[in-house]
Amino acid sequence: MKKFLKFNWNLIFLLNFSVAIFAQLPQKIVTLGPAITESIFILGEGEKIVGNTIYCTRPEKAKYIEKVGNVIDINVEKIYSLKPDLVIATNLTNPKDLKKMQELGLKIEIFSYPLNFEQLCNDFIKIGKLIGREIEAREIIKRVKKELIEIKEKGTKRKKKKILVQVGTKPLWVAGTDSFVNDIIEFAGGENVIKGKGGIYSIEEIIKLNPDIIIIASMGIDAEGEKKVWERYKTINAIKNGKILLIDSDKICSPTPLSFVEVVKELYNYFYR
Repeated sequence: MKKFLKFNWNLIFLLNFSVAIFAQLPQKIVTLGPAITESIFILGEGEKIVGNTIYCTRPEKAKYIEKVGNVIDINVEKIYSLKPDLVIATNLTNPKDLKKMQELGLKIEIFSYPLNFEQLCNDFIKIGKLIGREIEAREIIKRVKKELIEIKEKGTKRKKKKILVQVGTKPLWVAGTDSFVNDIIEFAGGENVIKGKGGIYSIEEIIKLNPDIIIIASMGIDAEGEKKVWERYKTINAIKNGKILLIDSDKICSPTPLSFVEVVKELYNYFYR
């Protein structure tokens, strides 16, 4: 009888503890970045998102959630009207809007734009913690890292391709080794031709660097038009060999750990096919 009572009390304690934990987890979330939105869906809690940005289009369901602005400028009044338990913002969100939300008593978590793959993974786990899905987040990271190691090991047996990643135009803006885009290139078995900080470069500088492959991210860019511009410069190896890849900017500029490994696979196959 004593054992039975002890079991019941333990069960009651566990149930009460679980209810208390569940009550603390956010039930209504506003997300202010595409990767944040997608991460929450990946972790199985997408139905709790009540508001997001116009750029939150992955997965398909994210397109139909109430829009509260873009990544930088948001409608604070609209967010407040949704009565969220949690707003997950980025460091690109207008500081004045962040301050206003804090003054209104909204709970806010701010994520910085990731500088490398490790930060991307840590942010994913942090999102998992916030929504009660840390175990799932860690399992996903474990699988992703295993896949990336396998791809990278295959790449060590091949001659490295020199890669240029263009993320902006007028002026020409390229990714350097200071960006997590560089991690994508290296895991895929390539070598970034831009050493150090990325930024504005001239066509003449790129000609001297002579990349084997040029990748153009479509973010705000007429990618087909940019491809035609590059094709004028016949002395660049990438142009000689017809190696210009147009890629969805979300894949390479706003990844989750899952889309990170997918784009690494895609690039590896493109580099060495």
